[in-house]
Amino acid sequence: MAFVPLWLMFSYTVGAFSLWGGGFLYHWGAIDYSGGYVIHLSSGIAGFTAAYWVGPRLKSDRERFPPNNVLLMLAGAGLLWMGWSGFNGGAPYAANIDSSIAVLNTNICAATSLLVWTSLDVIFFGKPSVVGAVQGMMTGLVCITPGAGLVQSWAAIVMGILSGSIPWVTMMILHKKSSLLQKVDDTLGVFHTHAVAGLLGGLLTGLLAEPELCRLILPVTNSRGAFYGGSGGVQFLKQLVAAFFITGWNLVSTTLILLAIQLFIPLRMPNEMLEIGDDAVHGEEAYALWGDGEKYDTTRHGSSRVDKTSATPDVNGARGVTIDL
Repeated sequence: MAFVPLWLMFSYTVGAFSLWGGGFLYHWGAIDYSGGYVIHLSSGIAGFTAAYWVGPRLKSDRERFPPNNVLLMLAGAGLLWMGWSGFNGGAPYAANIDSSIAVLNTNICAATSLLVWTSLDVIFFGKPSVVGAVQGMMTGLVCITPGAGLVQSWAAIVMGILSGSIPWVTMMILHKKSSLLQKVDDTLGVFHTHAVAGLLGGLLTGLLAEPELCRLILPVTNSRGAFYGGSGGVQFLKQLVAAFFITGWNLVSTTLILLAIQLFIPLRMPNEMLEIGDDAVHGEEAYALWGDGEKYDTTRHGSSRVDKTSATPDVNGARGVTIDL
């Protein structure tokens, strides 16, 4: 609650103004169609930086943390994909050529990236993964965002192939070999799915942005990707500079914000509380499953109707509490 408003004011807003609101990167001609740098690169860097300062989870939680509910994850992924078409398509604030191309490219890139990520899982691990498919979908959506309405559909396929493979390599291979990446407990892999994919999308936009589409929406005339010759090489340089600025600003600002918060609020719970979990923080369990839920505690849930409680023996492997009313 303390971090989010401070980060919005001192980190996100600076990047959004610089690239979208008339700042120096906007007037220079750096391209970020719908937030690949402003949203995803910034949040990926900020999340990774925050994970460094907060510190890791318990060792037992890091070694084994299976998904809580794959079906709900799939439902959320579907809603996310549908919503992504909305905000990429809505970026021009009009129903025009750019918006329609943005919606088409969003779906093409996400689908291609999903297929590539899943294929790599099958090739290297011998089986497809639902979690991996969603990761591939995510990297595809992030990658196309900075250039959704500015690239041709064949370029969206290229971006999907690269967004389904390069973040896969950084997550599955480089992460395990890098001491820094191993030290930081990036629980959901936002560095790979957002920072790497967002940076990749911004740089590919600097290569593949189509001149006519750029002319329709960008403030700087004669903008184009390096693939189309002319001043395209300068555009790729602009994308690099914008990426360095967003990365550096979020790294420094997030660090300062967390160090300031740390003076008043601990960033990490003690190990003793982490071992207990939700019950230690909120006094309740997130899931009260049979034999594994919250036990009746008369000091917290006292009632005159309760005469006594007695533990019941294991029944088919489940343990619970019998309450005599």
